[in-house]
Amino acid sequence: MAIAYPQFFKPKKVEPSLMVSVSSVNLSQDELKKIAAYKAVEFVESGMVVGLGTGSTAKHAVDKIAELLHTGKLKNIIGIPTSKITHEQAVSLGIPLSDLNKHPIVDLSIDGADEVDQEMNLVKGRGGSLLREKMVEAASKKFIVIVDESKLVNYLGGSGLAMPVEIVPFCWEFTLKRLEMLFIEAGCVGKLRTVGENGEAYVTDNGNYIIDLYFKKDMGDLKAASDAILRLAGVVEHGMFIDMATTVIVAGKLGVSVTNKE
Repeated sequence: MAIAYPQFFKPKKVEPSLMVSVSSVNLSQDELKKIAAYKAVEFVESGMVVGLGTGSTAKHAVDKIAELLHTGKLKNIIGIPTSKITHEQAVSLGIPLSDLNKHPIVDLSIDGADEVDQEMNLVKGRGGSLLREKMVEAASKKFIVIVDESKLVNYLGGSGLAMPVEIVPFCWEFTLKRLEMLFIEAGCVGKLRTVGENGEAYVTDNGNYIIDLYFKKDMGDLKAASDAILRLAGVVEHGMFIDMATTVIVAGKLGVSVTNKE
């Protein structure tokens, strides 16, 4: 069911001046992603250290930053990639790169999300890069999230799609069962993420596995859920990004909205 926005983000502030109509044009989902990504890049200024997100939406932002660098509209940008695939993309486009060791404070990060709730909390990591994304984005002064309207949910897990948890490979079935038990009242089912015809375990950039959690009901207090997951030995990180986004840009049939955290 489609969720109306910008009213969707009820405790936040939507800037009317930043509403851009696209209703007269029949745009594909990828075109909407590109619109949101390009809007986010408008926040990038010369001299910034920029966190480069991962995924189909963030890819457009990386492309645009490279274009602006090559035309001279942006200068002295340093990118901090959130995955090996984004690192490869940025290198191919000529974006200067570094890491958190040399730049522990990031001016601005731009990334997509798999789900966004009314409090601007996120689910990320269906692309497998949640740990590095969270490290970079947690180190950022500003974190701009770019999505199309299909990613808006009433509660995290509400899309019926995966909420990823990165775990160590050792005794992964044991960890999966413990994760399920944490959220038994929410009807949680966990599945090991696999790839290929042989069903081999998906391995993250960090050499870990991912358990995808599926919820039939709201998991409840997100901070309590986060703490419970992280207390389990064997868990590396989860895909809930709670109170991290400072701006959410949504592109959809109603236009493009920019919502800032108050």
